[in-house]
Amino acid sequence: MSGLWGVIGGTGLSQLEGLQLTGESRPQTPWGEPSAPLVHGELAGQPVCFLARHGHPHTIPPHRVNYRANLWALREAGVSRVVAVNAVGGIHADLPTGRFCVPDQLIDYTWGRPSTFYEDGLDEVVHVDFAEPYDASVRAELLRAAAAQGISCRDGGVYAATQGPRLETAAEIRRLERDGADVVGMTGMPEAGLARELGLAYACLALVVNPAAGKSTEVITMAAIEGVVRAGMQQVRDLLQAVLASAD
Repeated sequence: MSGLWGVIGGTGLSQLEGLQLTGESRPQTPWGEPSAPLVHGELAGQPVCFLARHGHPHTIPPHRVNYRANLWALREAGVSRVVAVNAVGGIHADLPTGRFCVPDQLIDYTWGRPSTFYEDGLDEVVHVDFAEPYDASVRAELLRAAAAQGISCRDGGVYAATQGPRLETAAEIRRLERDGADVVGMTGMPEAGLARELGLAYACLALVVNPAAGKSTEVITMAAIEGVVRAGMQQVRDLLQAVLASAD
């Protein structure tokens, strides 16, 4: 698959170091403004479009992100393949803090978020196939790049998307685990579903930044999370460069 790559940066990735900047744009969309300007440039010799999901600086909470404007703006900029970077909590025992995961499934526990482009003025009701929520080819590129970089990355897993912005209770995490979830985050939906509606090849690169609630005796603090994020995001940049360097 060919086409312009887009990168959506989550917590800790509000700008993409190493990007040779060629311009910025802040397009108006039918759904309002995206979270931040689209940053256009080259990484590893390939054109790429970067968007900070939570704004730059990081000020937009997960339930207030304008996911529709973000995805629409990327599509209008010519993006066809999207890597979404997400900071997550680890639920499964083989996903400790600092490890990466490229999920292959998700469960949506969010509510009240605008989650479709197909609401008003329709000629007919539209349903998109979402049985496999992540694009297999983009997932494969991420996994190949992680292996080439020697980055520990789990192939597959279930992403549980919760409402936030508060962290989950231990009982909620036990419920998610019974449901089959491996990691938990707050921004996986409706982003993935909207990408599917627009025909974008979308995959998630998740960095485990803390044990989910009840999975450790330690109190979850933002200071501890930020330390993991700082170390992990350098690996994210290395991995993205490897993906783009081998892209067709």
